[in-house]
Amino acid sequence: MMTKIKFCGLTRPCDIEAANEIKPDYIGFVFAPKSKRRVSYKQAVDLKNLLSKDIKAVGVFLNEDIDQVISLLNLGIIDAAQLHGSESADYIRRLQQETGKPVIKAFQIHSEEDVSAAEQTNADYIILDAGTGEGKTFDWSLIHAFKKPYFLAGGLHPGNVTDAMHKLHPYALDVSTGIETDGLKDKQKMAAFAAAVRKEETE
Repeated sequence: MMTKIKFCGLTRPCDIEAANEIKPDYIGFVFAPKSKRRVSYKQAVDLKNLLSKDIKAVGVFLNEDIDQVISLLNLGIIDAAQLHGSESADYIRRLQQETGKPVIKAFQIHSEEDVSAAEQTNADYIILDAGTGEGKTFDWSLIHAFKKPYFLAGGLHPGNVTDAMHKLHPYALDVSTGIETDGLKDKQKMAAFAAAVRKEETE
């Protein structure tokens, strides 16, 4: 199965234009209050209207009011919700039941306990991450035997994609910092990242 690609933290119309050209499987809009990549709901609507129908938009949240997330999903502003806070199994279940859309739960991996917690979630997908967008990888050996399909995040860039795919065979690769220059998305790096993933798939 082809490894999926997610470009996270898109904020400008030119980022969407680049994504439409490069065709990742997913892009992410960050709604978490303290993120430097945060977009408003209004910006997300405008950006989603520019996005190719073949690409799924994921909303990234941190302990957001559940009714707000349900509304964004049901209005079609986002196609999936990605949760980075302490959202409970009940919160996830309610999102699934009231929207019918996929829920992705993020886990920071520092120990085997973190891996075990990730394996027990009732979310549709899992993101295994190093932390909070600093562009660092975590100890990949911790997730060698991980059984569920997951998005690998944290410190990915065009130079280490091949290594990640060889060692881990993740469902998807999720990149943000690794496709930026001076804190903004860089079309050349976005294209290089996607090319590295796709080259590995064809070899």
